[in-house]
Amino acid sequence: MVGTRTYRLGASLARRVPRRVALAASRGLALGAAQTSRDRKIIVERNLRRVYGDSISSMALRRKVQQTFESYARYYVDSFRLPDMSRREVDDGFSHDGFEHIERAHENGQGCVVALPHLGGWEWAAFWLALVPRYQVTAVVEPLEPPEIFEWFLDFRRSLGMNIVPLGPDAGTEVLRAAREGHVVCLISDRDLTGDGIEVNFFGETTKLPAGAAMVALRAGVPLLTAAVYFRGDGVHGVAKPLDTTRMGRFSSDVERLTGEIATSFEGLIRQAPEQWHLMQPNWPSDYDALGIEPPGR
Repeated sequence: MVGTRTYRLGASLARRVPRRVALAASRGLALGAAQTSRDRKIIVERNLRRVYGDSISSMALRRKVQQTFESYARYYVDSFRLPDMSRREVDDGFSHDGFEHIERAHENGQGCVVALPHLGGWEWAAFWLALVPRYQVTAVVEPLEPPEIFEWFLDFRRSLGMNIVPLGPDAGTEVLRAAREGHVVCLISDRDLTGDGIEVNFFGETTKLPAGAAMVALRAGVPLLTAAVYFRGDGVHGVAKPLDTTRMGRFSSDVERLTGEIATSFEGLIRQAPEQWHLMQPNWPSDYDALGIEPPGR
């Protein structure tokens, strides 16, 4: 198991050596991880097949699996380097489409909810929001084991100016309060961790996605957007798309409708850069069957 000291060392090296050196080292680590992380490799292969279909050749699939692990390694390198970057460097490295939807909500005195998949470099975008337009940013993160690593990542993300809410019994209340107080609430929403999410069709297969993004947006009365942050050149490019949160029926029905629309929007966002989709844990019932493990909630 990777320990806290390893993460601290990786973060220190990523910040002290030139970026090209850090990226070259990370590619070597990614090659090793792709060869030794059997379960993660299986899930990455399955996800890529969901995007590309069964027509993708074995050689092309192997290449894209390696690219996914390299993209994940870059995510860590770029994230670890963020605290030492100047405001200008962060701004120069971030381009965007759809930011006006977040900006408009802020001008109207509202927060907003942004649902994202595990794609590209979302922490750069969150840091940019906190550092450049100086918005309040709240994000929910899932617990990690051992607790020492989880606490280290909490401290690290808070150093980027984010309000971090650990996933747990009180997370919903805290996030709802943040949305009502004008925060940009960022929720990674392409994986159901508890087994009690909303059933959706996602890449042609039935699974569940968390209902949190839709529920918070509807209860707080704030805009709901889907977004992705892609690696592009030496920086990142963010894309945000609004969803229609007009009430059309019962609360539960609207939550189900919006969660289904999030799944559809995620499909389009992920297809733009499937090799940057860092979802390496089982997410569909068939994934758990493929790994021979029990899904949450069963």
